[in-house]
Amino acid sequence: MKYSIVIPTLNEEKLLPGLLKQLKDPQLTADFDLEIIVSDGGSKDNTLKIALDYADIITVHEGEKYQSIAEGRNKGARFATGDILFFLNGDIRIEDPVKLFNFVKNNFENSNYLAMTVFVNVFPEQTKILDKIFHYCYNHYFQWLNNIGIGMGRGECQIIRREIFNEVNGYNEDFIAGEDFDLFRRIRRLGNILYTGNVRVFESPRRFRQKGYFAVTWMWTKNGISVLLKNKSISKIWEQIR
Repeated sequence: MKYSIVIPTLNEEKLLPGLLKQLKDPQLTADFDLEIIVSDGGSKDNTLKIALDYADIITVHEGEKYQSIAEGRNKGARFATGDILFFLNGDIRIEDPVKLFNFVKNNFENSNYLAMTVFVNVFPEQTKILDKIFHYCYNHYFQWLNNIGIGMGRGECQIIRREIFNEVNGYNEDFIAGEDFDLFRRIRRLGNILYTGNVRVFESPRRFRQKGYFAVTWMWTKNGISVLLKNKSISKIWEQIR
């Protein structure tokens, strides 16, 4: 199967190269049919120059209106030709790209799962004890949500069958936050979601460092409750932290 990797970006010149270099590895190119799509929200830094060196497709938002990450992901998906869509945030790194794609090939492609997600932690070289505790608890909480039928997958890495993504009409573009939770919640109504701790991605801890874990958790919680009870997000804008 062909894999389409959709990466929404906005001023990600510092961290985007790390992910793109992983995805353009010669072994991956030889072993898997991958296409890389960068969906940019109107970056003012060198994000687009970097993307030109690695991406197969680049789409750029040129309107004055703020483009949400949900809009960016949907726009990138419209250019995708793959059977399976990988939505990866621009500030992540994959622990082992070959392992990730092999896992998808061997455990997801021919399964009955509609979507999958993986364990998320912060960059190993920046990890503190609080990071380990927080992410251990949150990852197992997300796994529990999938097990009980609610559905959850963080936007850092969401992998979805193309036909299922189209069936649920992709991400809700009215959501500024919680769009990842909302999408997997809707997918879970149709069938099962695979959550695995066997492969991992690492995210930048920049938001946790600047805002603190309590503030970030409270923001996630408020938006999650609003998604469940009111079918909308509370946040009106997602603050850039670069």
